[in-house]
Amino acid sequence: MVDEGTSAVDASMLTGESVPVEVGPGDTVVGATVNAGGRLVVTATRVGGDTQLAQMARLVEQAQTGWGLPAGRPDLRGVGTTVIALAAGTLGWWLGAGAGPTAAFTAAVAVLIIACPCALGLATPTALLVGTGRGAQLGILIKGPEMLESTRQVDTVVLDKTGTVTTGRMALVDVLAAEGEDAAELLRLAGALEAASEHPIARAVAAGAADAGPLAPVTGFANVEGLGVTGTVDGREVIVGRLRLLRERGLDVPEEIERAVTGAEAAGRTAVLAGWDGRARGVLAVADVVKPTSAAAVAGLRALGLTPVLLTGDNATVARAVAAEVGIAEVTAEVLPADKVDVVKKLQADGRIVAMVGDGINDAAALAQADLGLAMGTGTDVAIEASDLTLVRGDLAAAVDAIRLSRRTLAIIKGNLFWAFAYNVAALPLAAAGLLNPMIAGAAMAFSSVFVVANSLRLRRFQPALKP
Repeated sequence: MVDEGTSAVDASMLTGESVPVEVGPGDTVVGATVNAGGRLVVTATRVGGDTQLAQMARLVEQAQTGWGLPAGRPDLRGVGTTVIALAAGTLGWWLGAGAGPTAAFTAAVAVLIIACPCALGLATPTALLVGTGRGAQLGILIKGPEMLESTRQVDTVVLDKTGTVTTGRMALVDVLAAEGEDAAELLRLAGALEAASEHPIARAVAAGAADAGPLAPVTGFANVEGLGVTGTVDGREVIVGRLRLLRERGLDVPEEIERAVTGAEAAGRTAVLAGWDGRARGVLAVADVVKPTSAAAVAGLRALGLTPVLLTGDNATVARAVAAEVGIAEVTAEVLPADKVDVVKKLQADGRIVAMVGDGINDAAALAQADLGLAMGTGTDVAIEASDLTLVRGDLAAAVDAIRLSRRTLAIIKGNLFWAFAYNVAALPLAAAGLLNPMIAGAAMAFSSVFVVANSLRLRRFQPALKP
């Protein structure tokens, strides 16, 4: 808890917010929060097992413990005994029917050969080997075969916002100059001043200005905690920050500037004003921008029959703006890490099979609780450990490919098993009837194994829906 001082702190790894939050005396901060500026004196109110990070670790453990493997796997332990009994019965039947020992023995051997479970033994591992290998080439790491069935059944995909749908980094998205002002000059002066600040929003403005040209030197730089910065650029006293700062310094703020601020904030952006010579000159809009492929990836998820849900700890305005940009209708915002788990549990209680895509520590418990967890490889280790799939590229489009590849691999496995069983079911009666020579039975058995391997190798031709 903050005892004294004010500052902007970045706790996005826990809260999911893309913009640092202003805190003051009496406010609560969490361990590993980054102080973006100013001075804070804090009192530790919880330590050890009582901290929020420890509680999240317990949530992950509980979610993983309660998750079971899919049932319905075939039990083949009695197949060998059955085949031997069938071969012995075939031998006895032919001997009893008066056939010679050679014919009876030939039929029994044909039964044993044709019933060889080579194809059954190759059906699953070859498909998994090829599927996981192709996935690795595409930046998709599959931890185990258990999740394949989940990909077929999943009907809802919960998406974290910061770092998953968006880049997780602030960027300059718009420069709104007042009437009669030059937008390039506005960006040049504001960017030069912001370059002297370490605040994430200031860095975004400075980076945008640096892309447009070299930054001018700054003198007399001063940071006004929680409000903005001031300094001299090219002989002008420039002020960059919140509306309140400009008004406190006596600058006139035209109505068009106020409207621009309101519009930017309504769109989920952070508005930074810049002014000099007694007047506000324009607004610079900064936001955590959506990844270039996120909208197409959401469309791809819908095409797979999945319902996307945006889940974030960020504020509702920003969440709704991002959701509208990528085409998501269901939005749950301003949630804590434990609340994310509850949201997943509620969806599951409603009968949905849930996949979760996230990248942060605050997503780990929800990833473990979901029926299928997909972690961004660019995220935290704890999120990756709690997931079933890791998307190395850190691109939401990889989630579409992961589900498509997993479903395709499962279909190949089931196809392999079907034809392997069908081969045995069709050939065993022929062998028992003496219609198959053991050499032909051996060739047919080998062909069935080749067929299973060749069918599995089709996964090598799997192509991503969106080119990385």
